[in-house]
Amino acid sequence: MSRHPTEPPVPTSPPTPQRSAYPHPLDPLTADEITTARRVLTEAGKVTPATRFPLVLLDEPDRHTAAAHRPGDPVVRRLRVTLLDQETGAAAEALVDVTGGLLLAHRALDVATEGQPRVMSEEYLLVEAIVKADPGWRKAMADRGVDDPALAVCAPLAAGSVIIDRPGRRLLRCLTWMRCEYGDSPWAHPVGGLVADVDVIERRVVRITDTGPVPVPAECGRYEPEFTGPARTDLRPLEIRQPEGPSFHLDGPLLTWQNWSLRVDFNAREGLVLHRITHRDGDRERSVLHRASLAEMAVAYGEAAETRNWVAFLDAGEYSLGHNANPLRLGCDCLGEIHYLDAVLADDHGRPRTLPNAVCVHEEDHGLLWKHTDVFHDNAVESRRSRRLVISYIATVGNYDYGFYWHFHQDGTIAFEVRSTGIVQTSAVPPGAGSPHGTEIAPGLLAPYHQHLFCVRLDVAVDGPANTVEEVDVVPGPAGLANPAGNAFTARTTVLSDSAEGGRTADTTVGRRWRITNPGSYNRMGQPVAYTLVPQPGPVLLARPGSPLAGRVAYGTKHLWVTRHRPDRRYPAGDHPNQHPGGAGLPEWTTGGESLENTGLTVWHTFGPTHLPRLEEWPVMPVDITGFSLKPTGFFDRNPALDLPEETGGGHRPA
Repeated sequence: MSRHPTEPPVPTSPPTPQRSAYPHPLDPLTADEITTARRVLTEAGKVTPATRFPLVLLDEPDRHTAAAHRPGDPVVRRLRVTLLDQETGAAAEALVDVTGGLLLAHRALDVATEGQPRVMSEEYLLVEAIVKADPGWRKAMADRGVDDPALAVCAPLAAGSVIIDRPGRRLLRCLTWMRCEYGDSPWAHPVGGLVADVDVIERRVVRITDTGPVPVPAECGRYEPEFTGPARTDLRPLEIRQPEGPSFHLDGPLLTWQNWSLRVDFNAREGLVLHRITHRDGDRERSVLHRASLAEMAVAYGEAAETRNWVAFLDAGEYSLGHNANPLRLGCDCLGEIHYLDAVLADDHGRPRTLPNAVCVHEEDHGLLWKHTDVFHDNAVESRRSRRLVISYIATVGNYDYGFYWHFHQDGTIAFEVRSTGIVQTSAVPPGAGSPHGTEIAPGLLAPYHQHLFCVRLDVAVDGPANTVEEVDVVPGPAGLANPAGNAFTARTTVLSDSAEGGRTADTTVGRRWRITNPGSYNRMGQPVAYTLVPQPGPVLLARPGSPLAGRVAYGTKHLWVTRHRPDRRYPAGDHPNQHPGGAGLPEWTTGGESLENTGLTVWHTFGPTHLPRLEEWPVMPVDITGFSLKPTGFFDRNPALDLPEETGGGHRPA
């Protein structure tokens, strides 16, 4: 879901320069570039008072151009701009050269077949006002005993592809929640059996679906300190201090730490993006990933009722994670010696705004890294503690809050973690009735079962741009003379050689993982160097094949997809998933015929929990953690963390 309009607006401030002395083609957008793009489009006659700018993004250079860039080289910057006319519903895409001030391309979007631009912030208030003024909705609320809608919250939600009788129209669907008072949580009081469909361009409700009143749950869902009782008094201070400062270094968006080097970016759609990730190995700077981002995430609910069976959200493509990011606060969102990075985004009118403290960079202790006690040598002990670099941001998308964390480790491992918190979405049932599709977490308050299906895009570059992906299963050896005791097992490797083989499912019974190799680069044992993607698999998409949801979230039907790298293959559910009829993105790119061996590849990994809510997750949810890791596998010739010094600090208080 989208941010509700009653929440405070994101504070704005003058843009903070983020660039080093020499611009790089992968630098984050600047306010001047956004302003220039709007000016060029205006001068070309493509902007009217009704024009809105759902997305303004950097048109990233191809990986070879980025790799070849050297400080001082000239940089040409281009922006991809999505336009929407709020009076007619017409949409378009434009490509603007902001270095030369030129409009390079402009084309109309066929929104009936290509999908709609994302849901915009100003549409939230507009749609709520339209619904509250509608006689049909007001009558339905009166039938439920609500004559004054002032405390009602009409949440505008992406319509998906269920509505098929108004092709090409810009639609939002509204569910309704109530509040006991202004500060009360609306999620505690869902209004059951009622949906309003709104044509945003015509500015009217085009359909009311009312399956009959259900009692509105009465119990409040307050979680603020004044409503939860006295705070605990037995917690003593826990301080994280780095008196000499952190070990990482930032030169604009260029971040270096413990042999790692990467460029930090932030865009309106995906939020945090990392570019050009390399690891120094002796005197060599070795590439691992060209680009890494969370490219899409779906929250798919499992209720069967007519008023709820369409509920599913593509939070990146339909709402834009970057636009919903939080300005972070020291002490809770991040702790320790923190460095924040601001983000410059375009608002709905195509003007720059700065999101302060959008990205947090810090390092943290991560326990034991390696240790051995030599029992044959006077119990001599060598051990080293681990610390990791954390690059993170947090986005609030309606009821849910998501923390996204990239972790870089001293042993060459990269990990990604998502922490889901906030408030579970709710629907109403008769008190005590329960449901086979959810958990009754308070009298009459149902938290529906649902799935979070995160999809990362990894433009891999393991020791260079030409890679191959191998599927590795651990399997028992066959019985026979070669396995007389029956205990032997081995690793079975299958090369993913064709794009038709690119969609794969994890299998915990064989410990399945995927090894990304460079067939042209060898370690000292004569084997191709590699990184291995180690999943934490859950169920893939549970919606039935052929359903509207399965068409829109096809990427969620597999844990892994591998495609040839192409600059226009950006998002696993396509460029415009809002109201898209389905089938865009990965299903189009994996029909077969493209060789996947020893070439430029993109690895798409889908993961996330299937959430069966618990009573302990109400009225606010403790974090649910999911993720994956990328581990060096023969990439180095030995443990790359042998040169770490012993930690001498961190003593303990005597008993």
